[in-house]
Amino acid sequence: MKKDDSTAVFPSEKKPSLGDEPDEARLGSGEIIDGLHRKLSNRQIQWIAIGGSIGTALFVSIGWGLVEGGPGSLFLGFAIYCAILATANSCMAEMSIFMPVVGGWVRMGSKWVDEAYGFMAGWNFFLYEAVLIPFEISALNLVLTYWRDDIPVAAVVAACIVLYAIINLFAVRAYGESEFWLASGKVILIFMLFCFTFVTMVGGNPKHDAYGFRYWKNPGSFAEYIHTGSLGRFEGFLGAYFQASFTCVGPEYVAMVAGESIYPRKTIKTAFKTMYFRFGIFFILGALCVGIILPYNDKTLNDLLNTEGTGTGASSPYVIAMKNMGISVLPDLTNALMVTSIFSAGNSYVYCATRSLYSLSLDGHAPRFLNKTTRNGVPIYCFCVTMVFPLLAFLSVGRSASEGVKWLANITQAAQLMDYIFMCTIYLFFYRALKAQGYDRNDLPYKGWGQPYVAILGIILFSTTLAIYGYTTFYAFDVGTFFTYYAMCFVCIILWVGFKVIKRSKFIKAEEADLVWERPQIDAYEASIDAPLGLWTDIWQTVTMRKSKRNVV
Repeated sequence: MKKDDSTAVFPSEKKPSLGDEPDEARLGSGEIIDGLHRKLSNRQIQWIAIGGSIGTALFVSIGWGLVEGGPGSLFLGFAIYCAILATANSCMAEMSIFMPVVGGWVRMGSKWVDEAYGFMAGWNFFLYEAVLIPFEISALNLVLTYWRDDIPVAAVVAACIVLYAIINLFAVRAYGESEFWLASGKVILIFMLFCFTFVTMVGGNPKHDAYGFRYWKNPGSFAEYIHTGSLGRFEGFLGAYFQASFTCVGPEYVAMVAGESIYPRKTIKTAFKTMYFRFGIFFILGALCVGIILPYNDKTLNDLLNTEGTGTGASSPYVIAMKNMGISVLPDLTNALMVTSIFSAGNSYVYCATRSLYSLSLDGHAPRFLNKTTRNGVPIYCFCVTMVFPLLAFLSVGRSASEGVKWLANITQAAQLMDYIFMCTIYLFFYRALKAQGYDRNDLPYKGWGQPYVAILGIILFSTTLAIYGYTTFYAFDVGTFFTYYAMCFVCIILWVGFKVIKRSKFIKAEEADLVWERPQIDAYEASIDAPLGLWTDIWQTVTMRKSKRNVV
């Protein structure tokens, strides 16, 4: 006898009758839920997942990890951190595929943990995304100095703001399409750099020097940082590991687009499942390549980092290696693709910051007027508030932008680590609610591996990383530097305590957690449309300009 899946997913009295006609007043067309439109196709979702995870750090800032730790520490640091990040991905995948709602995990904290927790997590994520917008614009400005130094900083900042506005003010499909092509540039760039590494290391360079893994032997695999000896090499590893914690991202961006994908459960599931391969290919292999092409004591790299920071494209390890080998043209192409990569990252941050603020307004954690959306499903007032943050990039006019970039990077890194702690914590409450309400995890649309132990491990490891992230400040304690590293920790404590005191919110009991929420609407919507095109079929039809009648809602 065939098992009725609906009884497993909706136990006891909370089970809706899937055969009943959905409430039209509540569901509308099914395409519009919470004011936003489900318009992102399979290929757009997958490429947004790639685009959101690859930014400035992978091509430029990664040089800091090489200088501080050496190639061995850089490779180990990225491999270990990616393994830790996989714990958050496992948690986020199960929750987002089960409940692909607008705002993703930001709203799950309020529904399943505590309103104060959702308030704190939501504002932390919004500030993290919003502050990264001027960070990327400042980085873009300095990367352009690779070609000439007299490019007006203010003009570049203004151009970025205008372009971000044009892309994000149209329907979400316009954002998805722009990110598809911009992220394609990122994919081309990173695989071009992988090919460059392999070809040159086996002798395919103007000097015909098959250098292989030479730099792992001389000057060595593990650099000393701050101190000498074993302690210095361990500190070098920590430097590379912390660089990985700033570079490697991904699960949060997939969760954020779940509420606007055409066929959320199938496309979001694919994006989360392939995230592990992205960690291995883009981040771990990328770190390996950087350690192969350049020694950690390279004079040019060290001089540029010590004088200009990582803002200029000339400080990219790849560009420096190309110049060291006497390769022409390729450095210019690499830098040009880095420009599009950085612009794409900023574009993603505008989108995520706007949607996270909108989700806060839906739950009453931000002013209600922010609920306003355009006919195309764009949260117009949330977008206007978000676009205040790019104006911070004007601070780089008339002063060294690299200092501002470094400062913003330190501030946002703590917020990023806390995001993953929040995700894993929310999952534990979600897991507890499933168990208390009689849900069988084997019948969920996606079941994360090793739970709940993976979530517990993630909380421990992310918390440890956050605690020791600014350890260097204690060698010569400076209050300003300390707060640069840990400011967001104190901000989150203030947000949580303040909400608890004012609103008197309580932790949600496992048996009372709302596990139905928007599932009836989402189920009815998915049942009313065709399954999405396969990824490569979707891409092929886009490239060849062939239109498909499928997925037209």
